Amino acid sequence: MGNKIASIDIGLKRIGCALCLHENIVSPQNAILRVNRDQAAKDVDQFLKQWDIDMLVVGYPNSSEDMKPRVEHFVKLLKFEGEVVFQNENLSSYEAKELTKGKIKHKRDGRLDSIAAKIILERYLETTK
Repeated sequence: MGNKIASIDIGLKRIGCALCLHENIVSPQNAILRVNRDQAAKDVDQFLKQWDIDMLVVGYPNSSEDMKPRVEHFVKLLKFEGEVVFQNENLSSYEAKELTKGKIKHKRDGRLDSIAAKIILERYLETTK
């Protein structure tokens, strides 16, 4: 698998980010704080370029009808030219909270969002084995 894969968990305030640069080792990265759509899209593009990413896995909210079009619209704003794949993100944020109970004070610093992005990417990798 020579591909460098990134994943994002798109939220209204923050975008969680995770990377898989080698085999199936996924690591959460700093979340991108979202001031507005255009700035956030630019920051995501910069993140993807910085890591020379080949594929982007985007968390897709199957259970949230109002977030689906927002996620699709946001992805259209990206200038990323690699492959984009949507991965079901249901309960990834809840799972991230459960995983970090007692380890992270649940501040709004984006760490949870990036752990959710890590979970989304791991789910994707599971489906491609």
